[in-house]
Amino acid sequence: MRSPGLARVVVTHAALTALTVATIFPVLWVVKMALTPSSTFSMSVNPFPTEVSLENFSAVVGTHDATGSWLFGRQLFNSLLVSGITAAMGVTLACTAGYALSRWNFPGRDRMMAAFLLTQMFPGVVMAIPLYLLLDALGLLDSMAGLILVYSTTTVPFATWNLKGYFDTIPKDLEEAAMLDGASRWTTFTRIILPLARPAIAVTALFAFMTAWNEFILAATLLGDERAYTLPVVLNGYVGEFSAEWGNFAAGAILVSLPVTALFFILQRQLVEGLTAGGVKG
Repeated sequence: MRSPGLARVVVTHAALTALTVATIFPVLWVVKMALTPSSTFSMSVNPFPTEVSLENFSAVVGTHDATGSWLFGRQLFNSLLVSGITAAMGVTLACTAGYALSRWNFPGRDRMMAAFLLTQMFPGVVMAIPLYLLLDALGLLDSMAGLILVYSTTTVPFATWNLKGYFDTIPKDLEEAAMLDGASRWTTFTRIILPLARPAIAVTALFAFMTAWNEFILAATLLGDERAYTLPVVLNGYVGEFSAEWGNFAAGAILVSLPVTALFFILQRQLVEGLTAGGVKG
């Protein structure tokens, strides 16, 4: 096989280097804003801070409410609670629903799958007012339970579609062999199917967590008490109509991204396996 010429190698590496710089430049600017004191921040092209300070991080993390309670800690807990329960509920319901849709051809099955897909076509802003009225009638406004319920209704269809595609790739012969040995349908599902589907479950849970963690429109609409805010709503508060605290906003954005980044590293192996599986049926 003929090796590429020196000129082609140089051009390729130069193009890749330019693409990398263009990709990480906005990230470096966010880090610069977060580490630069607000009084000395400049709009120069240089993406590296000339003066490093943790003032912005301290201001964001040290936020307290009128009663003296640690407000940022409460809001961080809100985001973790809502995202964690939403992911757990979505995956739990989607596992059974996706398995049923994969293994049984019952009346209305195709219409149900189409209805699940249809729910993913509407943006959150379209559903904001109806959901607000429903939660108000149920007395669930400004509550974590109401927000979890709303997020779960949008997470379950996506998770069901994702897991159904993975369950289709698992041979039915494994279940039939287990049932010939006396295993029940529930035993084959919990002891055979779920362990084999672990990569897909991990990916689905990660995406469900990320969706709830990053969602802003519904949270801002349904939550009015700052003690009930999730972190995306808190970040929006730093950018007002007449002023913007860009340093605090950048510091908060970095803090908000840390849990999701950590989850990506923890689930990296399952993420790769889950994304590549289920695409080909065989």
